[in-house]
Amino acid sequence: MRLRNITGSREVIADSPYVVKEEIQCGCPGRWREIFGNDSPIHIEIGMGKGKFIHTMAKEHPHINYVGIEKYSSVLLRAVRKMEQEELANLKFLRMDAEDIGKVFGAGEVGRIYLNFSDPWPKDRHAKRRLPSREFLARYAVILEQGGRLEFKTDNRDLFEFALGELEPAGWQADAVTYDLHSEESMAEGNVMTEYEEKFSGLGNPICKYVIHYGGPRP
Repeated sequence: MRLRNITGSREVIADSPYVVKEEIQCGCPGRWREIFGNDSPIHIEIGMGKGKFIHTMAKEHPHINYVGIEKYSSVLLRAVRKMEQEELANLKFLRMDAEDIGKVFGAGEVGRIYLNFSDPWPKDRHAKRRLPSREFLARYAVILEQGGRLEFKTDNRDLFEFALGELEPAGWQADAVTYDLHSEESMAEGNVMTEYEEKFSGLGNPICKYVIHYGGPRP
């Protein structure tokens, strides 16, 4: 899907108090509790889109600090505008590529990671770019605390099967897996839907989800 560029979005984001400035991101590892001003757990969403999911989560769980990560300025701008309408002290944004996740979070600093409706990168040669790939799972294993969890949702069955196949080689284990989230009461309880989830489930597409943890040696 082609993204519509919004003129001036990069400048707005650079000046926003809700976005951690790119020039100081490299100094963030080990300092997130200082950035938020408290010792609450840190949960992150990688590829947050317009921010509906993470904004709702931050509103519903004020004692957890949330960081939303988005690569595209024109998309992140939508989340910034939402924060301007309803400011939340426990929510910050990062404009960055997910490949650099280890440069902004220290070892064991994150309690939970959310991946929602990630780009499937359908061509085989692009498999390493998929956010639930073993390459990215290796990055997540470093920043996730002992006992932390990663949650992944998608309506793309092929991507979900790929993601499941990446777990064992990367040293991860599944706690819960479903191919139809909205029909499985135990996993659907408390589910917060993203914009894409509302759209795809409205079309009758079943939503796949897993919850996993890292079971290998600590990096």
